[in-house]
Amino acid sequence: MKDELHLKREILEILSVDCTKTASEIAVMLNQSEETVSLLIRQMEKDKTILAYRAVVNRQKVESTKTQCIIEVTCSPQRGVGFDAIAQRIYKFPEVRSLFLISGGFDLLLIVEGETMKDICFFVAEKLATLDHVKGTSTHFLLKRYKEDGFILEDGEKEQRLAITP
Repeated sequence: MKDELHLKREILEILSVDCTKTASEIAVMLNQSEETVSLLIRQMEKDKTILAYRAVVNRQKVESTKTQCIIEVTCSPQRGVGFDAIAQRIYKFPEVRSLFLISGGFDLLLIVEGETMKDICFFVAEKLATLDHVKGTSTHFLLKRYKEDGFILEDGEKEQRLAITP
């Protein structure tokens, strides 16, 4: 029998690809009892290993009016807490969908969503850039999605080769 940690990882992998799989279906896939799989899923929901179940939506198909951007932030770490304190202030803004500590020329990477480009510009100028310890930002608006969360968003791959002519 597989150890519990290994089994949890396999369940998470299945759910991350298709969150509509039932405990019964997962149990069959992993050759486990439905009760074991259900118990492990409930444990992971309770301890917040599983935070939510969601659909990956091709926003281009529904003509979403929301605007998203990626913002790189340079900031100075604080003694004793590093980047955690500034990150906590930033992720509390409702516009911030995701926030990551990164390596390289910038310190933080944000994914921000707003109704319009103007709303995002206001967020950067009035809320983000004015925070203590934020030294600079670089904003990149998302223009078109080709692949998201492992899913290709185009309706089929187009032929990439050039025609050969005599």
